[in-house]
Amino acid sequence: MARTNRRAPARGKRTAPRGTATSTRSSAPKRRFFDYPRSGFHGLHRWLPSWRFVLGTILAVGFLGAGAVVGAYAYTKVPDPADDTRAQTTTVYYANNADGSPGAVMGTFAAQKRQIVPYASLPEYVGQSVAAAEDKTFFTNNSGISITGMGRAFLNNLRGGATQGGSTLTQQYVERYYVDKTTTDYVGKFKETLLAIKIARQESKPDIMGRYLNTIYFGRDSYGIQAAAQAYFNVDAAALTREQAALLAGIIPSPNNWDPAKSPEKAEARWNIVLDSMEEEGWLTAAERAPMVFPSTAVYQRSDSMGGTNGYLLEMVLDELKLEPLAFTDDEIFRLGLKVVTTIEQPLQASAVDKATQFMAGTLPGMDGGIPNPRTRVSLSSVDPKDGAIVALYGGPDFLTDQRNTVTFDNVQPGSTFKPFTLIAGLEQGVGLNTRFSGRSPQEFGDWTVPNFSKAQFGNIDLVEATAQSVNTVYAQLNLQVGPEKTAEVAERAGVPAPVDTNPANVLGTQTLKPIDMVGAYATIASGGTRVDPYIVRTVINSDDSVAFEHKAPTERVFAQDVIADATYAMTQVVERGSGKTWVKPLDRPIAGKTGTTNDNKAAWFVGFTPNVVTEVSLSQIGEDGKSQESIEQIGSVKFVTGGTWPAFLWKSYMTDVFAQPQYAPVVDFPPRANVGSKPSPSASAPPTETAAPTEQPTEQAPAEVAVPSGLEGKLEADATATVVNAGLAANVVSEPSDTVTAGRVIRADPKGGTMLASGSPVTLVVSSGPKAQPTQQPPPQPTPTETPAAP
Repeated sequence: MARTNRRAPARGKRTAPRGTATSTRSSAPKRRFFDYPRSGFHGLHRWLPSWRFVLGTILAVGFLGAGAVVGAYAYTKVPDPADDTRAQTTTVYYANNADGSPGAVMGTFAAQKRQIVPYASLPEYVGQSVAAAEDKTFFTNNSGISITGMGRAFLNNLRGGATQGGSTLTQQYVERYYVDKTTTDYVGKFKETLLAIKIARQESKPDIMGRYLNTIYFGRDSYGIQAAAQAYFNVDAAALTREQAALLAGIIPSPNNWDPAKSPEKAEARWNIVLDSMEEEGWLTAAERAPMVFPSTAVYQRSDSMGGTNGYLLEMVLDELKLEPLAFTDDEIFRLGLKVVTTIEQPLQASAVDKATQFMAGTLPGMDGGIPNPRTRVSLSSVDPKDGAIVALYGGPDFLTDQRNTVTFDNVQPGSTFKPFTLIAGLEQGVGLNTRFSGRSPQEFGDWTVPNFSKAQFGNIDLVEATAQSVNTVYAQLNLQVGPEKTAEVAERAGVPAPVDTNPANVLGTQTLKPIDMVGAYATIASGGTRVDPYIVRTVINSDDSVAFEHKAPTERVFAQDVIADATYAMTQVVERGSGKTWVKPLDRPIAGKTGTTNDNKAAWFVGFTPNVVTEVSLSQIGEDGKSQESIEQIGSVKFVTGGTWPAFLWKSYMTDVFAQPQYAPVVDFPPRANVGSKPSPSASAPPTETAAPTEQPTEQAPAEVAVPSGLEGKLEADATATVVNAGLAANVVSEPSDTVTAGRVIRADPKGGTMLASGSPVTLVVSSGPKAQPTQQPPPQPTPTETPAAP
């Protein structure tokens, strides 16, 4: 019997019990359609997709994306070329009328300077210059796009860099010639990319370049290469030299900013870049490049639409439209058909132009034949303190003959119109209006000697009197007490552009500034302490009547209301009994203001305001070189032109018309004097309510009572004034004819001698002006501004 060898089961393997059938297929788990998380794996591998899945996904997405692009390309249709008639005129309007009806048209911005020329008529280097400046691959790139350029721009934008487009010249052509608007979103850029690819396959390079050259904006109101050649060089495009063509090509990205007349350094830098690129591409040899010099351009003559006084307003509108938050481009302004509603109120503007024009001609009623020097510069502007709206502005007689706007361009010293900033600084530190300083003149402060204007002498006077009479020595002491840097900081908060000088004499207006800055700063005061910045564009409406922009009223409070109430009260006394009394007080309503005159009478100001309108008038005179400033020459009987003479006179003449308008006719009172005390006022205290209970402690000690000096009658005006001031009272001098009292001597005092008054109270001295004039058959001449110089 044979032996049977039985093999032992392998180690580690399990054997099925005898008599039991085994089946591998039936024991395996059922496979899932989407095996994720992956079965049969543990840990991280269970959650990582297989390479087959990843590859399949990428291929699927790629095929789907490619199919989408192919489909989008197939359905992309080349639109009709943008007809020049699609470029709509942008219209600028005056502010809406008081009844809410639309204002009249002020002017227009239109893309009208265009003349189409065949590309074949142009020298070859014209197109090469543009390609060198905008897209060196243009003539060799048959796809019409640049993948690397778009990728580089995309990555830059993701990193937060300055926005880039990465567009080829063909894409720019599509944007201007077919789309007719600037596209910034990625979807729009994708559509333009597909259109550029299709255009590059359907149109020749000469067609694309020719249409591009006839479409783009070159600045100087010129669309297309022909208009640009005429505007910059007074030649036809076919006659452009290599140098001229390179200049025009270089300024395409920002023509108004890089115009050689405005920025010669930038224009020449761009010109060199274009020539370098042409040389690199073989379109220009080194031998041809070597003798080239930067070409001179013709003097730019603006279109007649910018003529007259409105040209200054339209230029301001154009500049503001290009600033944030509006940020329109020149091309958009001149082609989109916008409706721009300005803040300029037509009746006020007409009066400003009329009064300033008559003043320069010497025909303004009351001038008595005085004619200013033709080189006299007149600035007149009005601002609504509620929000900074410029309601009227005279910047010069004709923008086409002189584009220097006297309100926004001229830099002149403000003189004593700067003193209110020091007054506010003092009030914020608790220096009340009743604080007294010596008004003697001159006074020395170290190496700084300060005289009063016209060597005027004052006793110990308070800040109200010092403001009314614009006493230099008092304000010099106040500035040193509060700190010149504090005066500068207050001026900056009010709206004067930083940095403001911090020298001790800044209180006297030593720093030059533009009139628009001063009227804006005073508007901040007139607003009650809310920061106000002048502006001219109120609303911008798109061609489809949707609102593109609407100015928002300011809300930033920069000064406490009680501080501004006291500062305003002191400034009202300038009109009531100070340097603005002669001409402004007869308007018979609450008006605050300040005169200003610089050394050697090179500038003279009056800035005045009511609670609802602020107006500045300034005079200066430029030298024969057109740049330097010289003393304002005698005008009529006024030998020394100060702020209280012709500027106040012109202010009064213009404001008479303003107060005749319905919206400005009602008399509006200023907030009452708050009497800021010895403690510093908080930076933004709330105004007191009518029901507020009085505080138990006064904010400052009540002034002591003093007696009005006796024996003032018969004294000379100067002696009587000194007696009153030395007694601690304020002298208010008025004239009256008298047949019995010699001219220049006091007729009577009101109140009379011995009357007890609070220290600093006014005493009216009635001074004889001589016998009454005998009546004649001729009407008396119109009064002229007094020769008595106002304080600076």
